[in-house]
Amino acid sequence: MKNRYLNSMVPPVILRHLKKAKFLGLGLLLIALVYSFVMSSAWLVLCYGLALFLFGMQCIEGALQSAAGGRLEQIMAKSTETPIKSFLFGIGATFLLQSTTLVSLLTIAFLSTGMISLAGGLAVILGTNFGATSGIWLLAWAGQSLSLSPAALPMLVVGVLLGFIDKRLKVFGQALIGIALIFLGIDSIKDGFGAFGQIELSDIKASGISQVLLFTLLGFLLTCVLQSSHATLILVLAALAAGQLTLTQSFAIALGSNLGSSFTTALVGMLSSDRNGQRLALAHLIYNWVTALLALILWLPLTFAVGAIATVIGMHSPLLQLALFHTLFNVLGVSVFWGIQQPFIEKLHLFLPDKSPKKQLPDGAEAVHPLHLHRNMLKSTDTAIHAVHQEIEHLTTLGLEVVCHAIYVPNAQLYTPSSELPNPARPLQLDVQSLYEWQIKPLYSEILNFTSKIDIHANKVQKKLTDAHINAFHVVEMVKQSKHLQKNMQQFLNTPGTSIYQDYMALRQHLFDMLISFNRVRSLQKQSLDRQQATEIFVQHTEASMSPHHHVLDKLREHKIDKLQASSLINDMNYVRRINSGLSEILINSQDLSLNSVSTTGSATNVIDTPIGVDKSDNA
Repeated sequence: MKNRYLNSMVPPVILRHLKKAKFLGLGLLLIALVYSFVMSSAWLVLCYGLALFLFGMQCIEGALQSAAGGRLEQIMAKSTETPIKSFLFGIGATFLLQSTTLVSLLTIAFLSTGMISLAGGLAVILGTNFGATSGIWLLAWAGQSLSLSPAALPMLVVGVLLGFIDKRLKVFGQALIGIALIFLGIDSIKDGFGAFGQIELSDIKASGISQVLLFTLLGFLLTCVLQSSHATLILVLAALAAGQLTLTQSFAIALGSNLGSSFTTALVGMLSSDRNGQRLALAHLIYNWVTALLALILWLPLTFAVGAIATVIGMHSPLLQLALFHTLFNVLGVSVFWGIQQPFIEKLHLFLPDKSPKKQLPDGAEAVHPLHLHRNMLKSTDTAIHAVHQEIEHLTTLGLEVVCHAIYVPNAQLYTPSSELPNPARPLQLDVQSLYEWQIKPLYSEILNFTSKIDIHANKVQKKLTDAHINAFHVVEMVKQSKHLQKNMQQFLNTPGTSIYQDYMALRQHLFDMLISFNRVRSLQKQSLDRQQATEIFVQHTEASMSPHHHVLDKLREHKIDKLQASSLINDMNYVRRINSGLSEILINSQDLSLNSVSTTGSATNVIDTPIGVDKSDNA
């Protein structure tokens, strides 16, 4: 069987050389940094301030995500019901997290798990770009001659103490520490640029459009390296305050930082999301680049408007004028795209159409890859949990198809069952072991690996993961039971016209009927009364439908089967019983019913149309 994992595997020798080259490059970079720090104390202070600033932002992001906890899903769902709500959510989230990249990636993750719509996600993206202007206004005010260190030190002390006093206050303490580090970083960056008195970017001999394009490119590259438009902007503000940049150059760098932020977000989103997530990542990229293009086309009117507004309101600080320019060109982008959201979404579907549906596990298939376990989902515990549950649904579907292989039923029968189950198509191959090794086991391993990376911050989250693992374990065990079942299925289904053949055909029909019933229950809405009733009915049928062993013994006494056939049949009936029990356990474990919110749609009694059991017409 072909295996995509093996086909794409890099030779071990090359991997070893790549790892060595990676460590060598990292070592050389560290040596170069240390040398540069020894040679220039100003450079050391600048890098020190930038490191404090970035780490402070990480502390605030972590604190806010921990504070939201399991409520993030509910907050996101309620806040994206309409385009206006989505837009305001994007503004508020970016203002709190001070990171357009993080908010954009979280939005892509929520969209990929189906928690929000593409239209809602697009409105959030528009809001994040507009909300980013709040950050530069704060940085511009903080970048004045006022020193922030006197306020940062008490905040740092209080933040550390809160973490020791009470675990519930640890989140607030972490946020205070983050703010304090940002304040200290801003002062250090200003000091670092102040020490670089001999560097004057404003002396670069470029003018007009060439100067704008050059510094736009600089802003783009700087943001790609720093992975933060806010970090780029604080550097620009510090250089502008020190007189090392002209206002026009700082405008261009701010424009380039927007491009760099969207490029990195789009790259991550395109590589680590499903189709809808990729559409939103592309939308973010298109929006920012079209906005930047419009800003370049309207460069003279925009810069003139900044100067005119600054003159009217008495805004003489170049730092505040930079914040004003940043606001104006983002307003320009939102005003252009707001009215064309629906046509834009239609174009996104045209550029990135849905992938053609494929059978989950066709004969001769290659190894199965996870459908939902994208690295981007780990940005939020809620999206990670959703992704795990979706992937286990995927694993369950594959498990059912492997069981169909074990009893020689085409996979298509699971989804469009015929009135009569077709006879086994010869030759009958023993393929469950191969399917388990290349389909089920790798996917199960990916699920375990993904869940090990989820940030668990509450017992409720741990319970959700435990329940998910139990379901995945039941699926794997069902496949293992079907592997043993297939051996005798292959042997006795090759002997038509015999009594044992009829027994195994009845056993095959019984197990397939249970798979169909299981799928019917799965199709019902979760947390509904119908699902609960259907699960109870399924469990009752599972316990009552299997024929007792005395029917096999009766056939043995009547010499319709021999003793070896009898023992094989009893063993395989036990395997089927264990598979049925696994199906029941999955349904029971998946209920997670909320007694305060149940719905009644349809009739649960129709889930299992007729009692299911081994055909007893021949005492099977």
